[in-house]
Amino acid sequence: MASERAKELAAKQKAELKAMKEAKKNSTNPADWGRWRQLTETYKVTAQYDKQLPWFMIGSFVLVFALLLVVGFLLDSPLIWGILGVSAGLLAAMGIFAIRARKAIYRRYEGQAGSAEVALQMLPKKWVSTPVITATRHMDAVHRTIGPGGLVLIGEGDPGRLRPLLASEKRKHEQVAYGVEVKTIQMGKGAGQVPLDKLADHIKKLPKSLTPAKIVEVNQRLRALDAMRPKAPIPKGVINTKGARSAMRGR
Repeated sequence: MASERAKELAAKQKAELKAMKEAKKNSTNPADWGRWRQLTETYKVTAQYDKQLPWFMIGSFVLVFALLLVVGFLLDSPLIWGILGVSAGLLAAMGIFAIRARKAIYRRYEGQAGSAEVALQMLPKKWVSTPVITATRHMDAVHRTIGPGGLVLIGEGDPGRLRPLLASEKRKHEQVAYGVEVKTIQMGKGAGQVPLDKLADHIKKLPKSLTPAKIVEVNQRLRALDAMRPKAPIPKGVINTKGARSAMRGR
């Protein structure tokens, strides 16, 4: 009897494991994908917006491989340098892929409501970002991120409407941040604005002013502020690039 129960349990566990693997295989959620599938899907999306991508990848591989192979012949060690050339060529091709994938993602989402979220997803894990903390009926939005460079509010939309919106949000955040400077950025291509494709780098270059402990402390206060807000007209998570983060960050 015990043996039959053990067999039934083993069979049940096997069936559940098989069902789980099948669900992950057919899943459309990037979180369920493996590393190679993420890269494959990122390549497909990038290639739609960058027709020259495969030629640049092939060209970088061939160039690096050929250079190292020539060095190998000059040093009378073509086999060793040829193997090294294959590895270095693949790294060069992946580097080109990461750079062009990042640019393609920016081109894909530029001009869409909530597109600043794409740049926020490029930030290191030390940064805690909250997209669309508030928005207007005209789709002007304010996003927030907090990290080593401080507490930053990012506005996107019409500059005239953003100025009072950002000023209002800055006052609210200063009331709960307790002495932490609240920095504001307008995203855009106009004077004094930061373009989408430069936003992540701009934020990462901000002078370090907060420790990890202070980031956690201030972020907890900000949650209380968010809890009192009415729901923004733009839903959070309007753009999902989770599956492409590794490639976009160059990892």
